[in-house]
Amino acid sequence: MQQEAIEIEMKNGVTAPKGFKAVGIHCGVKKSKKDLALIYSEVPATAAAVFTLNKVQAAPVLVCKEYLLNSKNHRAIIVNSGNANACTGDQGYKDALMMAEKTADALNIKPEEIFVSSTGVIGETLPMDKILMGISAIADKLEEDDNLSAAEAIMTTDTFVKAAAESFAIKGKVVTIGGIAKGSGMIHPNMATMLAFVTTDAAIEKETFQIILKNVTDKTFNKIVVDGDTSTNDMVIALANGESGIENLKPGTVEYSLFSKKLYNVLKKLSIDIVKDGEGATKLVEINVTGALNDKDAEKAARAVALSPLVKTAIHGEDANWGRILAAVGYSGIDFDPAKFEIIINGIQILKQNYTVTLPIDEANQTLKHKEIKLLLKLNAGNGGATLWTCDFSEEYVKINGSYRT
Repeated sequence: MQQEAIEIEMKNGVTAPKGFKAVGIHCGVKKSKKDLALIYSEVPATAAAVFTLNKVQAAPVLVCKEYLLNSKNHRAIIVNSGNANACTGDQGYKDALMMAEKTADALNIKPEEIFVSSTGVIGETLPMDKILMGISAIADKLEEDDNLSAAEAIMTTDTFVKAAAESFAIKGKVVTIGGIAKGSGMIHPNMATMLAFVTTDAAIEKETFQIILKNVTDKTFNKIVVDGDTSTNDMVIALANGESGIENLKPGTVEYSLFSKKLYNVLKKLSIDIVKDGEGATKLVEINVTGALNDKDAEKAARAVALSPLVKTAIHGEDANWGRILAAVGYSGIDFDPAKFEIIINGIQILKQNYTVTLPIDEANQTLKHKEIKLLLKLNAGNGGATLWTCDFSEEYVKINGSYRT
């Protein structure tokens, strides 16, 4: 019998599962805002992770990959914001290792049990004196219900905290998944300047956990677009400490499917929050493509539309310019008949087959007045489908990125 989710009042984010603590502080990397976060499991946990596909990878990414491969158990994640420690050469790598070593000393665990993460400006070495002093102070501040300060400390151009959690029952025991994320710009499928940290008190073997996380990441974080740039520091790191008391999840079981579904819910919530908080964004756009020859083609079409500056600026200007949408699908590289193309915005059809416009321009533009836009593109060629999330482009995006370093 399938286990149903149970609704309980809970702490949100990474401290929601049993046995996890977190905290965020200001250590001086930024002028005044929190800039150092620590997430800690009171017992050894298995880990899974997904990293950026950018060929230029920041020092923390390289260290995390090494530790994920070589360590069976993990206990903590140390994160600084304000400086990406990317394109910093041997010194950057040594600094990332030092962050792990200092955190290990503070928590009395091994360096390889710690993941290291950084986000911020590229090409500058870390102010290690400030970070090391911060690490010395942060371990004593760990709290079971301080998800908020940790979530604040990983933010850069984000305008709000991104956190989520779900609890559900497996064979009479409560299992919880929690997560926090940051991301606002440089967001594109295959991850971008995006960090996400996930905790759960479920019990999962490492290989199984990696499969679940990769599959769910492909359906959530890899389906969002803000501006098409892919960063050097992206990572999703997940820890499972087994404190719920359930047995190890096994592929092919009802419990495995339920856990995957709930993890999807948490990561989808974080993903959509990232798009909502896109730099300068004023509208969340969900793009659904149906009727493609296959799912791969549907995703290509959706991605082309999500990346198009002309489409994104038209949506911001509330101009239902269907020609820009059709043109983007046309250069996506997929095979389809443009004469069979249809567009529906927030449930209202504005274009039928054979290029038939169904509404006057002024009425069509009204479909884009909402803060959340559902764009349905029907190719009428097959059974393939895909969903991506993106946002509009505004003048504020240029303003934010034109002065990011200053």
